[in-house]
Amino acid sequence: MALKDFLVVVDDMPASAARLDLAARLAVRTDAHLTALYAFTDIAFPGYIEAEFPQELRESRRQARKDQTALMAAAFDDAMRRHGLTDRSEWLEVEGDPTIAAAVRGRYADLIVVGQPDPDRDRDQPVAQPADLLFESGRPLLVVPYAGRFATIGERVLVGWNGSREAARAIGDAMPLLAAAKRVVVMAANPKPGPNGLGDEPCADIARHLSRHGCRVEATHVATDVVEPGDTLLNMAADESCDLLVMGAYGRSRFRELVLGGMTRFMMQHMTVPVLMSH
Repeated sequence: MALKDFLVVVDDMPASAARLDLAARLAVRTDAHLTALYAFTDIAFPGYIEAEFPQELRESRRQARKDQTALMAAAFDDAMRRHGLTDRSEWLEVEGDPTIAAAVRGRYADLIVVGQPDPDRDRDQPVAQPADLLFESGRPLLVVPYAGRFATIGERVLVGWNGSREAARAIGDAMPLLAAAKRVVVMAANPKPGPNGLGDEPCADIARHLSRHGCRVEATHVATDVVEPGDTLLNMAADESCDLLVMGAYGRSRFRELVLGGMTRFMMQHMTVPVLMSH
């Protein structure tokens, strides 16, 4: 299925502008429609405290929110004009929890573009949480790192392959991007041997499948007990100048990942390139 309808989640954080720019460039490249979702929540005070606020303070808070929303909408309009997307874009404002709003609205999109939470900034303001969106939206996510700007997206793609249903789903969701990429590298980190693993030639089968879709694909694997699998993937992405990582998410329960760690949790914290994830 072609990717023709994107939802990008924007917010008041500094990284939002780069995320919107990346989503716009991807929409231009795929001839897709782009909807920007701006979900906001005001600081909630107990009713008895709220009642003590003078009317002037209440009006000031409402006006500040109105001004900020107008500023964000104007920035969106300017970005759409620059990218030639004025006729294929939509601005959507929602008052409420950003994660819930993105999950609900994202069900009507082919791909949700969302930001990696910044631990130093996003604690003071509600932002959409990718880990929750993976479970609640039913759609693939393109998670954009909070640091850096990305000149290209999807030209050189690294696919993290472990033979799981989640990884297979991610490849299926990313197929339009993979087929259009200049280069695709499929990689297994510490592949499991045996009939339930990836066999004697890890990644060979999935590489053949991708080649039948016209992908310019290479297969490789790395076995090491010195470097963590997540670091192995990111090192490969850097070595091969990849601008997109495709991987499955949460092949085991979120609770188990929280306690024991896992690839999804690691990547959410340490990603250096945009990551397309599917659950």
